[in-house]
Amino acid sequence: MNDERMVVIMGLILNGGDAKSHAFQAIQLAKTGDFAGARTEIQAADEALKTAHDIQTDMLTKAAQGEHIEVDLYMLHAQDHLMNGITFRDLAVEIIALYERQAG
Repeated sequence: MNDERMVVIMGLILNGGDAKSHAFQAIQLAKTGDFAGARTEIQAADEALKTAHDIQTDMLTKAAQGEHIEVDLYMLHAQDHLMNGITFRDLAVEIIALYERQAG
């Protein structure tokens, strides 16, 4: 595997994982009533997801221009991390809203 490909894969894995971690921390903060902290963590998750999305968009643009993008287990694993980060972030926002409503 070449270095450029490894950078793409690791960028997706790291940023997807960071987004999930920030979203989880946001839930933990909301659970204690720290809704400002929870929003800050969601913003951090969004930044990580934007970075990952930019990496993915670059890869898709290259594919659309005719460049062969190899899809293997590493790429699938990277995409899985990204999708988990997105899903976890979306669910965290909903859980935080429930905690806020419960807090009145």
